[in-house]
Amino acid sequence: MPVTKPIRVVQWATGAVGRCALRTVLKRPGNFELAGVLVYDPDKIGKDAGELVGLPPSGVSCTDDVDRVLALDADCVLHMPLPAAYFGTDQSSDLETICALLASGKNVITTTGFVYPKSYGRAVVERIETACAAGRTSLHGTGVNPGFMSDFLPLALTGLSGRIDHLYVRESSDFRGHPSRQVVVDLVGFTRSAKDYTAAVRPYRAFQRALFAESAQLVADALDVRLDEVDESDEFELATAEFPIAAGTIREGTVCASRWVFTGLVRGRPFMTIEAVYKADATRVARWPDPGFVIHVEGVPDMTVSVDEVSHGLAAAAAHAINAIPAVCAAPPGIRTLLDLPLPTGRGTVRLL
Repeated sequence: MPVTKPIRVVQWATGAVGRCALRTVLKRPGNFELAGVLVYDPDKIGKDAGELVGLPPSGVSCTDDVDRVLALDADCVLHMPLPAAYFGTDQSSDLETICALLASGKNVITTTGFVYPKSYGRAVVERIETACAAGRTSLHGTGVNPGFMSDFLPLALTGLSGRIDHLYVRESSDFRGHPSRQVVVDLVGFTRSAKDYTAAVRPYRAFQRALFAESAQLVADALDVRLDEVDESDEFELATAEFPIAAGTIREGTVCASRWVFTGLVRGRPFMTIEAVYKADATRVARWPDPGFVIHVEGVPDMTVSVDEVSHGLAAAAAHAINAIPAVCAAPPGIRTLLDLPLPTGRGTVRLL
């Protein structure tokens, strides 16, 4: 029986999700071989990748040299930086990086969006496809929501439908244990005053709208439904008392929760609604639903599926990307959405107690 070589993987960025992914790659040497690690934090440059995540030395040092990473011999890049919205720029900077990686001969799995690049228009699709053709590579955007809960699972449920009137997806997330101040404070906006939040959230609002519009557009296209537009609304809640979270302190009168609603409209009527609720600490914020996911298919028959808790959403996002690596590397060159790939599973990670 032929011996299968491990897939050579580059970890791009080592934030909260990136560290989860890096740890998993290093723990599965029979499946993956770490080829390189790109970091943004100057304090991480030169550190061994294993030591960075509390594992034995790996022999791979972290670098911030993009050209060095582009020149590496690798099969796949796990692209997991903060989205461009964090830096106040549009998605074109992420697109530049992704296309450079694809053209260099490396497949890319990204958590910065691109679940359904078609939603950004023909120019973006052509640019990605050109890079894929040059490197004979594939791009796959993934995550938990979007990238699974708001697109894959609703589509799976519609296989039981004789008629679909409306699709509803709700995510409610608890950020109490999220360690990244960059995400929780700078991006999501918790701990800010109402005035500062309103001003600072503008780039994030554009990112959120684009991200969830991808999911709505993907689902609609898969069901042969033409959306006229994707509408967005958002609101926030202020804390009535001070309390600590992993990323800082929520003070009285500052933002402690937000609710976002994205609606795909057909002739003015909602076809798909995605509700995203974010809470700094779900035990301290009573407004809006408790953490978990709910998917409701209205039609014939009506169906509701709920996931009451995902104990470690960061690990789930990392695992979903990692489990997609073999399928993405084996796929023909081009953009590969979840409609083009087999459902990633945790094969090879099962431990029987």
